[in-house]
Amino acid sequence: MSDLPRKAVTRTAKLAALPLGFAGRATWGLGKRIGGRSAELVAREVQQRTADQLFKTLGELKGGAMKLGQALSVFESALPEEIAGPYRAALTKLQEAAPPLPAATVHAVLAERIGEDWRECFLEFEDKPSAAASIGQVHRGVWHDGREVAVKVQYPGAGEALLSDLTQLSRFARLLGPLVPGMDIKPLIKEMRDRVSEELDYELEAEAQRLHAEEFADDPDVVIPGVVHQSDQVLVTEWMDGVPLADVIAEGTAEQRDRAGQLLARFLFSGPARTGLLHADPHPGNFRLLPPAEAQEEAPENPDGSDEEGAEAGEWRLGVLDFGTVDRLPGGLPGTIGESLRMTLEGDAAGVYGLLRAEGFVKESIDLEPDEVLDYLLPIIEPAQVEEFAFSRGWLRDQAARIADPRSPAHQLGRQLNLPPSYLLIHRVTLSTIGVLCQLGAAVRLRDELEAWLPGFVAESEEAEEAEEPVFTPEIREPEPESVPEGGA
Repeated sequence: MSDLPRKAVTRTAKLAALPLGFAGRATWGLGKRIGGRSAELVAREVQQRTADQLFKTLGELKGGAMKLGQALSVFESALPEEIAGPYRAALTKLQEAAPPLPAATVHAVLAERIGEDWRECFLEFEDKPSAAASIGQVHRGVWHDGREVAVKVQYPGAGEALLSDLTQLSRFARLLGPLVPGMDIKPLIKEMRDRVSEELDYELEAEAQRLHAEEFADDPDVVIPGVVHQSDQVLVTEWMDGVPLADVIAEGTAEQRDRAGQLLARFLFSGPARTGLLHADPHPGNFRLLPPAEAQEEAPENPDGSDEEGAEAGEWRLGVLDFGTVDRLPGGLPGTIGESLRMTLEGDAAGVYGLLRAEGFVKESIDLEPDEVLDYLLPIIEPAQVEEFAFSRGWLRDQAARIADPRSPAHQLGRQLNLPPSYLLIHRVTLSTIGVLCQLGAAVRLRDELEAWLPGFVAESEEAEEAEEPVFTPEIREPEPESVPEGGA
């Protein structure tokens, strides 16, 4: 493959083949059952073939197709286990791997965007990518000052491919619905399409990453790589080793899972409060579990952080990557979220209903029973009701089934609720994070994080008893001059 497949007709044909393939395999499976094979064996084989085609198509096309695959991958926990298995293996691959662009294409982008003498910027540059994502791939290198760096190179034609893919995918969104019971895929695709221009802008991404790196510079629990250099279609940041979260999900210890889950929840709620930005791409490929700083310094020969002696799991840190998609929340997360959560936990049906109606979650033309709304919300917020909650695939499957079943009161009520546009990305990020926590099977003290970081969750009377904390106002700094050798830019 010499370039990202860009011709609309080619990409459309590949994507259109997905639902046709699904239908064809169903017919093939019926034939096998008529021929005497058991329904269970045939169903498993059909699911495996479907998962293989899904990964092959979305991975090869990259762009919006792969981005949707990554978004869906965090929701596999909601699927019944007999269906989830084949999809889990295929979709997880999308989080960190995809067919790479050839070196010649990567070199051409670097020459165009950094300069013909781009190699002078690096002491080393690995042609083989270390990771591939929806709009770019990452190469490992050593900057001219000796720092190990990650070089993110945007695929040529990525913008055109993203828009084309998401337009085509929206046309058969209903066929993808069974992958995530209880979730409407079409608004997810629309929201992704609306944010294409932001994600393609590496200047905006660099600005968001700088702000996070500065704010979390001395944080003992969260690590953000610094920005080294940025130009159009090329972003160079500090390299970060560690255990990919996908590996922790697959084979991590209980202590590692719990620690990763706790820090993931902490980052979700503390990030907006501290930076005014919400990291909006929480799939496992964007996170690492890092050993304590002192352990990493003492054992540099173990770059993956997996074998450091004496490193207690509770001391491990969370590394965060990819700030291409963020939600700008200058005042932090909306207070409505915390207030409605608190009122629901207090059993204040009238109060939470009034708040949801005032914020547009219940349209003026709709009348609902406040007690029924409370009954709908309580199971969803179960993790906030207890001191520590054990997230699991089983719990998420139960929630998905409750909301997806057309016969259930929850389904009927959920259809009458509205999601205001300003909450769409927050909602998706929260759901995605919960999906990852369930993949981890982590025991998390979620209430601790809500009390510390979520506006409105603690009643004003309780807050008044505590010392008043200064309100954080994020400061957007002008980027400092980049350190690029002569002839390299």
